[in-house]
Amino acid sequence: MNSVFSNKTAIAIFVLPTLLIFCSIVLIPIFVSSYYSVLDWNGVGKGTFIGLENYVDMFTDSRALHSIRNSLLFAAASIFIQLPLSLLLALILASTVKGEGFYRTVYFIPVLISTVVIAQLWSKIYNADYGLLNTLLENIGLSEWAQDWLGQKKTALVASFIPTLWQYIGYHMLLMYAGAKSISQDIFEAAKIDGASRVRTAFTITIPLMKPILKVCLVFSVIGAFKVFDLVYVLTGGGPLFATEVPSTLMYTTIFNTYKYGYGSAISVFIILECLIVTVLINKFFKTE
Repeated sequence: MNSVFSNKTAIAIFVLPTLLIFCSIVLIPIFVSSYYSVLDWNGVGKGTFIGLENYVDMFTDSRALHSIRNSLLFAAASIFIQLPLSLLLALILASTVKGEGFYRTVYFIPVLISTVVIAQLWSKIYNADYGLLNTLLENIGLSEWAQDWLGQKKTALVASFIPTLWQYIGYHMLLMYAGAKSISQDIFEAAKIDGASRVRTAFTITIPLMKPILKVCLVFSVIGAFKVFDLVYVLTGGGPLFATEVPSTLMYTTIFNTYKYGYGSAISVFIILECLIVTVLINKFFKTE
C-alpha cells in the first residue's frame, strides 16, 4: 500500500479522472463565461468584442446593484440569524439531552428535501387566499396582519429569506454538533470542577475550540447566499418589481429572456469573483498560528 502512495505515476493516474471532470464542469465553463463577458453577443452568430463594457454597465445599472444588495442581505441574514440559531441548537444537542438522535434527525430533514419542493411548500404557506400563515393569523385574531406576503415589495424579500434560513439551519447545526462532540470530555470535566457554568463553558471553551468548523459554516453560508437561485426563482421569480431579484436570477433572465449573453456572463463572473474574494477574506480572518 505504501509503495502505491509513494509512486507518483500511480497517484497521477488515480487523480487524472477527477481532474478532468473538475476541469470540464468547473474551470472550462468559468473561462468560457469570462470570454463571453467581454463580448456583445446574443447567443447566435459571432459576438463583438467590447472589452469591459458589460462590467461597467453592470455596476451602473440600478437593477443589477439592487440585486447585489439583496444578495448581501441574504448573506447578512445567514450570518446573523441562521448561524447563531444553528450554533445554539448544536450546543444544546451536544450537551447530551434526552432524545438527542431524534432531534438531530428532525432538524436535518429539511436539508434532504429539494429546494424546489421547499419553495412550492412555502409558496402555499404564504398564499394570500388559502395560505396557512394568513389562516393562522385570522384564527388568533390578527386578521389585519394577513396579506399577500410574496406579492408586495415590503414583505417579499423577508418572506424569501425565511425558507432559506429554515432549510439550512439543520445543515449547519449538524456540522457544528460534530465539531462540539469532537472536543475531549476531559476539558469539560475540568471546567465543571473549576465551577464554570454551562454558558461560560460554551463561550470560553466550546466555541473557541470549534473555530475551524465555524469557519467552514460561515464560508458555506455566505457563498450559498451569494449564489441562491432556485428558491427565489420558484417563489417570486425575482418580483414583485424586482424586489427579490438576486444576481443569479438577473443573470438567468438576462441570458434567456433578453438574449444578452455577454452581459449575463459578466454577472456570472461577478458571482464567482464575489464568492472567491469572500472565501479568501474569511480564511484570512480565521487564520491562526
